[in-house]
Amino acid sequence: MPPRADTQGLTESHIGSWLAKGGRRERIVLATKAAGPSSDPKRPGHIRDGKVHFDRANLTQALHDSLRRLQTDHVDLYQLHWPDRSTNYFGQLDYPWQDDAPGSVAIEETLRVLQDFVAAGKVRAIGVSNETPWGLAQFLALAERHDLPRVASIQNPYSLLNRSFEVGLAEFSHREQVGLLAYSPLAFGVLSGKYLDGAQPQGARLTLFDRFTRYTNPQAEAATARYVALARERGLSPAQLALAYVNSRPFVTSNIIGATTLAQLEENIASAELTLDAATLAAIDAIQQAIPNPAP
Repeated sequence: MPPRADTQGLTESHIGSWLAKGGRRERIVLATKAAGPSSDPKRPGHIRDGKVHFDRANLTQALHDSLRRLQTDHVDLYQLHWPDRSTNYFGQLDYPWQDDAPGSVAIEETLRVLQDFVAAGKVRAIGVSNETPWGLAQFLALAERHDLPRVASIQNPYSLLNRSFEVGLAEFSHREQVGLLAYSPLAFGVLSGKYLDGAQPQGARLTLFDRFTRYTNPQAEAATARYVALARERGLSPAQLALAYVNSRPFVTSNIIGATTLAQLEENIASAELTLDAATLAAIDAIQQAIPNPAP
């Protein structure tokens, strides 16, 4: 961070080097993504020389580049990082009433490309990310109508500061078996409480990179303070409270944790053994009702 041309793809390369040591590939579920187009100047324009629509040429290059870096012949889950159309995601609330950008690719066309990847054995399952209820509905309907690959998962934000997935998308998880891969469950670390009262811990993500403001508005800070206080009242780690809540949701398939240190990693993993009682869940809902979704 921030994304740069000279570091793009390094995560895949590091994982590929680890996989190449042998005996690991069959033991893991390997997932990666194809980045989509964006007019936002904050997002990188160097990926595939800016040719990032979800058409056959661009997706084929994206997949093959990923397979090469990962040193494998297939990925278990291949995801579309964000929609190839004009819509609201990454915390944007106001729907953009405008035509799609030139070059935007129809969902059916994208699905037919992904179908060929699956048929060739290069992709086992497909997923979407930062997707809307309308978009997910289209993917599912087109897959059923034309016998195309069915979306297996959706990777969207979900945390105590952003429970918007519960409205519109959670029902898809229940009725269509499209599980949520919840990202930013700690809201960039904010829900650990380490940034409260203006603190800027050395080496922390939001200390290093001021481009991230999604979870730092006054409402989010006020809600965080209440969640941290609740955790301490219950004798819990604030981070574990936040992660255990995400773990408890029936629509969550995977809780995507992140850590800088081994101690953080151990704390995060231990949340899987924590079950929140009814009183704690009710207290969480009371905070949500008082300060609903402060960081969508």
